[in-house]
Amino acid sequence: MNSRLARSAGLIGVATMASRLLGIAREIVLARMFGASATPDMDAFNVAFRIPNLVRDLFAEGAMTAAFVPTFSRTLNGKGKEAAWRLGNLVINALLLVTGVIVVLGIVFAAPITRTITSADIVGDLLRMLGLAVQAPSPGGFASVPGKLELTTELTRIMMPFLTTVAVAVAMMGMLNSLHRFFLPALSPAMFNVVTILCAVGLAPLMPAFGLSPIFGIAIGTLLGGLGQIAIQWPTLRREGFRYRPTLNFRDPDVREILRLMGPGTLGLAAVQINVLVNTSLATTQPQGAVSWLQYAFRLMYLPIGLFGVSIATASLPDLSKHAGDSDRTAMRRTISNGLRLMLMLNVPATIGLIVLAQPIIELLFEYRRFNAHDTVATAAALMCYSPGLLGYSAVKIASPSFYSLRDSRTPAIVSVLSILLNLTLNIVLVRVMGYRGLALGTAIAALFNAGTLLFLLGRRLDGIEGRAVLVSFLKILVASLLMGAASYFVSMWLTRQVPSPEWYWRAVRVFGAIAAGIIVLAGAAHALSIEEFNDAVDRVRRQLRRR
Repeated sequence: MNSRLARSAGLIGVATMASRLLGIAREIVLARMFGASATPDMDAFNVAFRIPNLVRDLFAEGAMTAAFVPTFSRTLNGKGKEAAWRLGNLVINALLLVTGVIVVLGIVFAAPITRTITSADIVGDLLRMLGLAVQAPSPGGFASVPGKLELTTELTRIMMPFLTTVAVAVAMMGMLNSLHRFFLPALSPAMFNVVTILCAVGLAPLMPAFGLSPIFGIAIGTLLGGLGQIAIQWPTLRREGFRYRPTLNFRDPDVREILRLMGPGTLGLAAVQINVLVNTSLATTQPQGAVSWLQYAFRLMYLPIGLFGVSIATASLPDLSKHAGDSDRTAMRRTISNGLRLMLMLNVPATIGLIVLAQPIIELLFEYRRFNAHDTVATAAALMCYSPGLLGYSAVKIASPSFYSLRDSRTPAIVSVLSILLNLTLNIVLVRVMGYRGLALGTAIAALFNAGTLLFLLGRRLDGIEGRAVLVSFLKILVASLLMGAASYFVSMWLTRQVPSPEWYWRAVRVFGAIAAGIIVLAGAAHALSIEEFNDAVDRVRRQLRRR
């Protein structure tokens, strides 16, 4: 395994773990305050946030990073810091202008946008286009709840400026990553979650005094959280020598190169987020709470992606860019193979674990106050259906930037379009058969298709990506993970019979007892099967402990 990649991924993973855990804490706070199906507030908030959040995900973990980092790195290595800082200023100012226009349009047209997303007529039109019989939306659909659509529109207007704050934050993140400063940029999303939690505790309870729902406090916290992501990175960037200058030049060759890559690049990495947007629209035709059930489940499923998929991809990108610039395909194949095998070692057990322990985990984290037992069962069902796509989501984080390093943004764009069409077709069909659960399953299948197709084409482009080694590792890891899952399941059932108490500490005993049993079995199976990736990780931890 590439030791530098593993060290960088580990450093990013630590910071990202803090951010993702705080994200889960944020969801726990919101679940306790607003529940899922008890009130319309969380459904309205999740639909309203989907629009700016879509762009955030595309920028923060997508096209902006994939297009900007290689270009900025080439400028930094070839022309020096001054030229790189000039490029950084040009990109930041271009983003301020473009996202500012989008924000204004989003605020002005918030009402028709939310009506479109939540329209049952749109769903019916999609069904008819595919030659399917139109099924009437559920009586508990989004628009049938008085005031829910209007609340969503107002929340959308408040949160639209989040786009601009996150665009600037991600440009700063890209510059710091190019300087091989990974920890702080990976930690910056934690500021978003911290500020949101503080606003949930301190600001939301004050909203009724102004005649507003407490959920407006969460919307304001979202906007302030975006500013927090800028604030935490700015001092480090200044210490590196960056100074902001209000310069703008869309004709600059490097800016045009970034924009050229970002155009199809955004589409190339957009599959997951556009599919989630489609899910949100279709979920609004389901009973109240469906939007929130899917959101809570997706947040839990996205935890391993943030910890493992994004961290590995972020650590790989500068090396991939360098190897591509040197036309060293052997080194590219090795870097991609190492990243994929490390990703599999971390994400295959995570996938099995989420499927097996979905309900106990959600019960432990969320089932308090307004989040009831019905919400737990419904969210667990969504999580189980989302989980198989975890491997696809993580693999795309490695595969797509590999194409961009080769200055090929067309291939991932085409594959992404096919993935989106497949997801749309599957979801429209499955939602009629399985309800909101079909939306999660369709998205997972489409994510696997997206990743598999990209890796196949990448292998052809590079004359292989050490596919045999990756396949052997995957099969070994899968066997070990299935044994782990079986151990976790039976221990969880046994502990439930022994201590059926609903108290949170007994819930924790059941969950962590099952996880501990699974880890022990996974370690034993990995040793018996001689899984190189697992042994390398254990040896690395031992060396660190000996040094300390």
